[in-house]
Amino acid sequence: MHSYRDQYALLFNGGEDVVLIAISADPIEELASWAREDDFPFLMASDADTKVGTAYGALASRAGMTNRNLFVVGPDGKIAYRATPFREIDPTAYTELGEAIDRLAPGER
Repeated sequence: MHSYRDQYALLFNGGEDVVLIAISADPIEELASWAREDDFPFLMASDADTKVGTAYGALASRAGMTNRNLFVVGPDGKIAYRATPFREIDPTAYTELGEAIDRLAPGER
């Protein structure tokens, strides 16, 4: 999440024409506290009942846990890019993510 925050302006065009929503199985209160404390400039949503995680195949083998997956959804509502799992410690993963966003909104960054 910190990498998203730190690269928000570059990767996500500072939120212009791009909406980043981080979805977690954590309770909304915990997510809100974390978002305030770490100054995240994007939306965070709670999937406490794991319906979204189930729909996107993000549930891990341990009950209630989710994998770190990333999906880019285009303006048409279709998944334009998926990283399952997302390799958050690999710098090339952010290059791939930026390229996927650029394909949807060329020239925005």
